[in-house]
Amino acid sequence: MSFLRRHRAATPAGPDFDVLAMDPGDWPGNLGAGLLPAPDGSCQGVFLRYDLFGGRGPAMIIGNLPEGSPARELAEGQVPFEVAQLLDALENEEEVEVTGAEDCPVMQGDNLLIVRKIKLSESRISCVQFDRSDNVLVTIASWDRPITDDLYALLKPLPAELFQQG
Repeated sequence: MSFLRRHRAATPAGPDFDVLAMDPGDWPGNLGAGLLPAPDGSCQGVFLRYDLFGGRGPAMIIGNLPEGSPARELAEGQVPFEVAQLLDALENEEEVEVTGAEDCPVMQGDNLLIVRKIKLSESRISCVQFDRSDNVLVTIASWDRPITDDLYALLKPLPAELFQQG
């Protein structure tokens, strides 16, 4: 995806990479964003929490984790970071594990994505992942609604200024 590029800032106050997600202005519910900081102050990932349930919990979490982010390092059967965040936000304490994965080709505009559909022991969670050309892993976790191919058309790079602290 050639439109994605790395940002370099003198002082890391937000991500040094573009965040691929749905534009908050296009989302009718509440939106929250979180940064995963490293000890040196750099950003090790961004996740956006979309809430369509009127404050009763998120409908979807989209994460962007750069290469080297500790949140990408998972043990066998461990759920992706975004699934854990979704379960935590829903106050769901069930033990959930990865039971399998399937790779599927999906078009996003003119770009071909190889999307991994993650199968989980909790059937109400849908989860997909794909790698971007800048080695950022995008994970989408959805509660009680399937992730369909038309969702990928809604994804776009959000400006880094959206995530600046200050």
